[in-house]
Order: sequence, then C-alpha cells, then structure tokens
Amino acid sequence: MQLLAHGGAGSPPEEPAERQAVLDEAVARGAEESDPVAAVCATVRVLEVDPSFNAGVGSAVQSDGMIRTDAGVMTADGEVGAAGAMPEVCHAVEVARAVMTETPHVMLAGERAVAFAHAVGVETGLDLWADRTRERWGDREPPTGDPEAHLQWVREHFASDENESGDAEGDEAGGQPPRADPHDHDTVGAVAREGEEIAAATSTGGRWFALAGRVGDVPQVGAGFYASEAGAASATGAGEDIAREGLARRAVGLLERGADAEAAARLAIEEFDDAAQGDAGIVVVDDDGGTGEAYNSPAMQTARADGT
Repeated sequence: MQLLAHGGAGSPPEEPAERQAVLDEAVARGAEESDPVAAVCATVRVLEVDPSFNAGVGSAVQSDGMIRTDAGVMTADGEVGAAGAMPEVCHAVEVARAVMTETPHVMLAGERAVAFAHAVGVETGLDLWADRTRERWGDREPPTGDPEAHLQWVREHFASDENESGDAEGDEAGGQPPRADPHDHDTVGAVAREGEEIAAATSTGGRWFALAGRVGDVPQVGAGFYASEAGAASATGAGEDIAREGLARRAVGLLERGADAEAAARLAIEEFDDAAQGDAGIVVVDDDGGTGEAYNSPAMQTARADGT
C-alpha cells in the first residue's frame, strides 16, 4: 500500500511536531487497512477528531455561528461520493463514503445529508468546537438579521481570494483587518494505491467567516479530490480558487498524459499559481505507486507509508 496524507496548505503551524505526530499516526492507521478506500478513510478519520486540523472537531465557523463539514471520496473506477454543509457531523468522510456505496447519487448536502448520516450509522449531533475556535469566534460580533446583513459581514471578514493573508475590508469594531487564521486552509486528505486499486479522500470544515451555507472545493469532484486509473489527488487551500481551477482533476490529467506523481503535483501547482492568487497544495499517487506533493503556501505537512 502506498499512502500519502496532508494536513492542509496554509500558515506554518504553531506546534508542527505535534501535528506531524498526528499525521504519522493517521497514516499508520490507514496503512493497516486492506484496500485504498478503507485506507484513505481511516487516515482522514484520525485527522477529523484532532482539533489542530480544520476538519471535524476544530473546524472553521460560518457567519451564523455554525460549523458545517464537507468531504469527498473517489476511486480509480469512477465510484464517487460527497457530502457537504453538514452541521454537527465530525466524520464527514464516512458520510461521503456511504453516499458512494449506498446511494445512486454523487453528493448530498445540508440537513438531509445529516439525516442520511444518522441512518447509515455515522454519529451526528456532535460538538465540533475546540478551544481555539471558541476563542476566535468570540473575538467577532456575528451578524444578525437577514441574508443581506450576513453578506455585508462576510465581505468585511472573509479572507478574499485576492488577499489570502486575511486582510479583507477591515474589522468594523476597530478598523483593523481580521488576523489570518493558520487553520483557515487546514483541510485534510489522503491518496492511496494498492495494485490496481486507487482512491482519494478529502475532508474539511471550510473557511473562516464564510457565508452561512457556503460549500467550497472539497466535496466538488475534480476540485478537492479526484481519481482515475492513472492515479489520485487530494487538494487543499483557497477553496474558491481550487474549485474554479479544478485542481485535483488537473493533477490527475497530468498523470493521464504521462507525468509521474511528483511531476504532476509540481506542474499542477505551478499552473494553479499562474492562474490564481490563492494558496494551495496537493498530494498525488500514480498507478505505479509513486507519490508526489507540492504547495505554494508557506507550509503543508504530509505523512506517507509505503508497504511495498
């Protein structure tokens, strides 16, 4: 089994050694599984319960004070499942996996996705807040009223794609721009290959101060995740840019045209960097078992296992 996981592309983490230890544990857990789908899901599940990553517990908060999680899973033979905008669901990756295996659909979202999660045995009704997210949310005065009030608040607080440092229009309370959150892009994901079987999975809590109901790149096929017979990719970073550029599909397309995993990751990020202004990172596995990673952000931590 070749397995490569990432903990998100963003600012350097405050405790890199501790986060790396969790990533290493996650990959070790995934490597115990017998097939790539189980491997990527097991890996991501470990990261979803650790509050130092932006997935599951410790996820970003939207304008209405709610945490909503998203995830996607795909295999080399085109099986795919995704789930989005789910409040109080930690293991979004397991909901996406169930959409893939139990339904004829590609994606479920919102309250009905949560109901589906409960029906298939994924735990719901969970507290996804962490100490750092409570503190960060407590620094803001959330909007009240109609969607227009929320939209104005988001314009002032959400880190725009034109300025990934978080310097949006400014903080209405003190005239200072909202500080960047090092966890804003810490989406998690993994890719794996065993023989001819290949899989990708990505999971996230979204981006801080997004409009309530926002769904980013992660559950969009070809944006946050993608797999084909040539290999698989899991992306992380500025979700709006990643969705517009189809970053994961771009990387797998490079594999399909003959690049190996290392070259595909590097070229995909170079092309993304030329086309977009946001930060991004990607991990890739190819059909020969090669792995690659690249990012244009200040940091992206990864961990890998190679059972060959």
